[in-house]
Amino acid sequence: MPTPLLEEVFKTSGVPTHTFVEPAEYTKLLVSLRTPGRGLVIEGPSGIGKTSAVETALKRLRITDSVTKLSARRPRDVEYIDALPNIGDAGLAIVDDFHKLAESTRAALADYIKTLADDESPGTKVVIVGINKAGASLISFAHDLVNRIDIIPFESNSNDRVRLVVEKGADALNIEINVADEIVAAAQGSFYIAQMLAREVCQRAEVLERREEKKRLQVSFESINSDVWDRLAQVFRARCEKFCRGTKIRKEGRAPYLHILRWLAEGNEWTLSLRDAIRQHPTMRVSVGQVVDKGYLRDLIESDPDVSHVIHYDATAEQITVEDPQFIYFIRNIPWKQFASNLGFLGVDFENRTTSRCHSREKTVRRPKQCFRNSRR
Repeated sequence: MPTPLLEEVFKTSGVPTHTFVEPAEYTKLLVSLRTPGRGLVIEGPSGIGKTSAVETALKRLRITDSVTKLSARRPRDVEYIDALPNIGDAGLAIVDDFHKLAESTRAALADYIKTLADDESPGTKVVIVGINKAGASLISFAHDLVNRIDIIPFESNSNDRVRLVVEKGADALNIEINVADEIVAAAQGSFYIAQMLAREVCQRAEVLERREEKKRLQVSFESINSDVWDRLAQVFRARCEKFCRGTKIRKEGRAPYLHILRWLAEGNEWTLSLRDAIRQHPTMRVSVGQVVDKGYLRDLIESDPDVSHVIHYDATAEQITVEDPQFIYFIRNIPWKQFASNLGFLGVDFENRTTSRCHSREKTVRRPKQCFRNSRR
């Protein structure tokens, strides 16, 4: 058997082999996948393990030959999705990134899934994979779909399951990771983030493949966390600044977009209901309510590809959802007081926390020390 390499163990793309852990919803997924014709919606944030669970379940059920994988991000696939109702027996079609489809395509797909369920079609089954509330979005186009589809929400995984990912990877590399507790806490239920951090730890310790003799790593998680955050800042800092400034920055204003991003970062989920958030923060009711009601927030997100790539806005439900697990990790570690100051907001005063939201009983994960250095332009 070939020696496992680091990039094969802690994977940040593709389906994990050494570190696959069944999510809590795995049994429901198996039953739904083998039910003829009945539609299936798998919803949840990126990095939770939706795609990995589906592909592993299909292999277990031995239904891999007739599977067509489609993504709303690929124009050629969108053409195929549009044609699905007229194809006939299409096998099992997996439609990923459902929220990226045009409204007309989502409506047609909803009608088609309803027909397949009524006919208990043995030749075609459609599986929708999307972000949080994808099922509600589908049902909004055909309300009588409620009893004709299965909706399986992939919530944040428990710390025990995330820990198992780290432990499986450590076993495959024959190492003991001294900061496993910190990784689990910082991951906050995301398999992806756990893989990303564990891979960074191994690289720092120069573990690039399985060791012949077991080794206990000695690395500083604070240093790892800071380096990862600084690297992600190169990708996400400008996007955050652009979002928080809005269409026109008012230095003396209430900074509604800045508060929206902070609320999203501080939430337990990767989705923020703006109406709920406004109720919880009554002092921001007027300023945030205005950018929502007048469509400014929608226009800001939809008109900027850099922003819409990481934040999805559902104007009907008035909620925003993070699509990229690296982005949620980044914003959850922003030093908000310094960030607001660097942007030039004069009337905003956030109390800087000395620690991030990522806590465990054993350890506290510190914020990066060099947050937003040289962020002024």
